[in-house]
Amino acid sequence: MKKDIEQPRVEGVSMAVLREPDPDGEQAWYVYLINEKDVALENVLVSSRGFGEIDGEQRATSEMRHHLERLGPKSWARIERIVEEVFPLSNQYWLSFYVGGVIYDRRYIFLAGSIDEANFTRLPLMNTRGVLIQ
Repeated sequence: MKKDIEQPRVEGVSMAVLREPDPDGEQAWYVYLINEKDVALENVLVSSRGFGEIDGEQRATSEMRHHLERLGPKSWARIERIVEEVFPLSNQYWLSFYVGGVIYDRRYIFLAGSIDEANFTRLPLMNTRGVLIQ
């Protein structure tokens, strides 16, 4: 039964959105996965999608999937670029990974309108500021 399956709690892993220069030197928004744990995350899968309402019309983005073989301890990785046109939507990142043969998963949602410099905070490990979900 589903209630009998133990689902370990994800701790020490965050998602963040921040602004930084793109390869052309223009400011762009990027989504990062931050591993504050003392162990590596293995076989990391992240699926992302946006959903919600814009101007009274239901909207959804395509679902994107990303894979990392390994994310080392006390490190971070860029997952994807995110465009401002989807900021009025809720942007969901579903994360799954293994530690020691145990699978962990968690959903992170940047609520509609929350990706904004007014919501910036200090990002762990990265020595910069952005919107953070811990």
